[in-house]
Amino acid sequence: MAVPVAAVRNVTKRFPGVVANDGVSLDFNAGEIHVLLGENGAGKSTLIGILAGMQQPDEGEILIDGRPVRIFSPRASLELGIGTVFQHVLLVPSLSVIENLMLGGPWWQKLLRGLALARFRELSQLLGITIDPDAQVGRLSLGEQQQVEIMRALWRGEKVLILDEPTSMLTPQGVKDLGAVMKRLRDKGVALILITHKLVEAYELGDRISVLRLGRVVGALPPEQKRMMTEREATDAVIEMMFGTVAQHERDAEILMGRGRQAHRTPAVDRSGAPRLQVRGLTTEATRGASPLRGVDFDLWPGEVLGIAGVDGNGQKHLAEVLAGQRGAATGAITLNGVNVTSDAVPERRRRGVRYVTDERVGEGTVGIFSVATNLVLKEIGAPPFFRRGISDWDHIHEHARAQIMRNDIRTPSERTPVAKLSGGNIQKVLLARELNAEASVVIFNKPTYGLDLQNTRLAHERILAGAEQGLATVVISTDLDELLEISDRIGVMFQGHLAGIVENGPDVERKVGLLMTGAKAA
Repeated sequence: MAVPVAAVRNVTKRFPGVVANDGVSLDFNAGEIHVLLGENGAGKSTLIGILAGMQQPDEGEILIDGRPVRIFSPRASLELGIGTVFQHVLLVPSLSVIENLMLGGPWWQKLLRGLALARFRELSQLLGITIDPDAQVGRLSLGEQQQVEIMRALWRGEKVLILDEPTSMLTPQGVKDLGAVMKRLRDKGVALILITHKLVEAYELGDRISVLRLGRVVGALPPEQKRMMTEREATDAVIEMMFGTVAQHERDAEILMGRGRQAHRTPAVDRSGAPRLQVRGLTTEATRGASPLRGVDFDLWPGEVLGIAGVDGNGQKHLAEVLAGQRGAATGAITLNGVNVTSDAVPERRRRGVRYVTDERVGEGTVGIFSVATNLVLKEIGAPPFFRRGISDWDHIHEHARAQIMRNDIRTPSERTPVAKLSGGNIQKVLLARELNAEASVVIFNKPTYGLDLQNTRLAHERILAGAEQGLATVVISTDLDELLEISDRIGVMFQGHLAGIVENGPDVERKVGLLMTGAKAA
């Protein structure tokens, strides 16, 4: 058999209180797309960090072309031919494409633009893409920026390419384009490692699938076995590896395959009465890196989930913040239950029942060094019943926190633990516990499951749908179209600050949403 272009043998990595990788052994072969699946905390990110030179294993070894190597830095990883494309774009938006690709060279060498352009043309032909090397990166679409990231990862060699959740922020067409690029690289002999939460991507793109659980490799589908399995058979096999059972996780299969279509939605929302939320002619001031709103109009009824799709940077952040009161409107009006709240700040809107779950869980949504208990009352600072004449009633705050921890299954050593020490899924549970209370009337979610594993994604969806069942009017902003198809009654699309259109969730909705995401207007 051919020697794997890269391999790990009995790799173990420990952190205080956690064994992130526990004797992991995997082969990554030339001309093969190897998919790594697993829940948050399964050890995927740690393993990728080791291959990328960002961490070193405590035990075990890394092999490149059968030869043991030590990867002490990201530069060493690149020099060995291992390129990594992380979830978030790491390019400098103010520089051109070719300038970004030339970054990171030896400081004592002159930047040779001619040689760089020759390498750029070589990679453009290999990837089958057309991008202007002098285009400013900040003006490219997210899909084009990701293509530049792949170029950067391959700039010093074409042995191994690691892609960490590469489709999480792409349009449906962008996902197809990325798939074509990956297959082209595979056919050229590159070993690709794809990390994803979606089995539909693993099944369609992967030649080999490996599953990690609690730091260990618990199973795999080699190419010869996967080729003989149907999509559903592969789903069942992977779920059994991930959870140890199939029968109890029918909906997990639907989510993994991207097939969960309004699985728990009630019949059509009653729109015969007055909308709970009305937005008319809403605009915002331009800020760097995000499109302002340009005349946004929509209505939202009690019990309705309105999904907002679109590529990041088309006004979604502005929309979320202006609805929550964190950003002022330049023109237009926001009406809640018949009352104009356009000029109301966050405290006033919160008293009227507006809740906001931000996409930035640590930093904006929570204060990392503060305890779970404090973060659960963070938006009630100074107000009763948790504060008396401005003084904290810690007994009441901690009692409230313990009740919320039990009710929402927040996995934390205690209510006094700093929230930053919790996993992403548990931080999200803290946010949901704080925002989804009895006084809520309208809830705005911005990427509610971004970066979460399957189990926490399912729990978040269930909380959103349960709120809708109780009459909450809900806006869910997400770059994951499958998520919106799963939970929304209607789906609107943001494009360059405009709400390009709103379509009912149902047959042919993917095609309609895809057209709107390209700038086409709804009929």
